[in-house]
Amino acid sequence: MEQRLQKLIAASGLCSRRTAEAWIAAGRVTLNGAVASLGQSADPARDTVLVDGAPLTLTAPKRYLMLNKPRGFVCTMADERGRPTVADLVADCGARVVPVGRLDLDSEGLLLLTNDGAWMQRVLHPKYEIEKAYRVTVAGDVHNAAARLAAITALDGEPIRPARVKAVRLGRETAELEITIHEGKNRQIRRMCAAAGLHVKRLCRVREHCLELGALPTGQWRELTARELRDFETR
Repeated sequence: MEQRLQKLIAASGLCSRRTAEAWIAAGRVTLNGAVASLGQSADPARDTVLVDGAPLTLTAPKRYLMLNKPRGFVCTMADERGRPTVADLVADCGARVVPVGRLDLDSEGLLLLTNDGAWMQRVLHPKYEIEKAYRVTVAGDVHNAAARLAAITALDGEPIRPARVKAVRLGRETAELEITIHEGKNRQIRRMCAAAGLHVKRLCRVREHCLELGALPTGQWRELTARELRDFETR
């Protein structure tokens, strides 16, 4: 049965549908020996689809990983500046998996990776409002910091939903906070802290919906359990 090329590529687990569209536009995909274009369809039983010269495989087992990302690693599969990537940390998993969302270079903690493009899109879609919780160590005027952060409803003129914030540890000049958000806009936690006059010393994602980072060592990954996947799907 014919399907749009970007849908076939996403179904193979290589990437999301949007990324597949970008690959097609960049000329990285061929259909029956010719460079493919957006809008084309293919039947995997009849046509030959190559991505970067490699045949598209639609039967790869679906993989769902949790990684404890360290600082200093970028959430890409390759980096033009030669920085370490999360792909280096999961290279031994036996499949090509891609990050579900991002953590910036200086952030750490729970990062999901998968080769299931459809699952990734469901996780990332705003309508599902996946909660993400972070442990954040801040410095500066930490008096009433939790309340100031929870009161933020806009960043750079763009409205955001208020975060849930609680103080885990409060010192004289530093504090450890737990911040829970739904939206995950670009560098949202760091921008919120800057708006509240706080300097972020450490930022670690510890939970995504029902998935807890727990005691997973830094730089290590594990498979999600069948129960975790079921619980995640019943959000």
